[in-house]
Amino acid sequence: MSALLRRGLAELVGTMFLLIAVVGSGIAASRLSPDSDGLALLINAVATGGLLVAVILAVGPVSGAHLNPAVTLADRAFGGVGSAAAAVYVAAQLAGATLGVVVANLMFDLPAVTLATTERTGGGLWLAEVVATLGLLLVIFGVVRAGAPRAAAFTVGAYITGAYFFTASTSFANPAVTAARTLTDTFAGIAPASAPPFVAAQLGGLAVAVLLVRALYPDIEDVAGDVVVPRTGARAPAASPTRTAEEAR
Repeated sequence: MSALLRRGLAELVGTMFLLIAVVGSGIAASRLSPDSDGLALLINAVATGGLLVAVILAVGPVSGAHLNPAVTLADRAFGGVGSAAAAVYVAAQLAGATLGVVVANLMFDLPAVTLATTERTGGGLWLAEVVATLGLLLVIFGVVRAGAPRAAAFTVGAYITGAYFFTASTSFANPAVTAARTLTDTFAGIAPASAPPFVAAQLGGLAVAVLLVRALYPDIEDVAGDVVVPRTGARAPAASPTRTAEEAR
């Protein structure tokens, strides 16, 4: 298997498990706490955040564990991945997300695919997706620029857990996740008609994030290859000019 196909497989498997966690924990939470949406959301958030930490650490050394087209496109903008790799990553993420939803539905004795009927629409929700995506990318690239890419697994997990509650949309922040969640009419579902504006808002957050990260970290291209966890053979982060010789050793 070529290196690129192996990296694509890692993205597919990682994104599949992400959606199994999002949808599966959502179904379990709604069944365990049918009278408390807040408790159900807490269960959903904690399960998703914990899964993100585990999966990023597991597949990160292979592909960088993007698990999100927004992360891949941002990394492409900064030169961390090439166009061919970005295309493979996004295709794998979409396929993995779809497979993850199907698996989650089947685990809970539901039809493999049922179009969601939960409408999520309105300016507040769209703004929330801009904020959620912007914040996620800022966290990822900021941690990498700080020279601690391996901490990204924990910061991403913590950010998404928190963002479930501090954003009005419960922080989808991922076009592949958004598209796949149209295929489950459960706690985590989003009606197909509601998905395109969510994705558009996420892409808007991506655009703002690219501009902001470039402004904050002009040398981001030097370490972009380390997103999210350094993949095998990736460049080591460049030493900051402010670090002493002792710190750089």
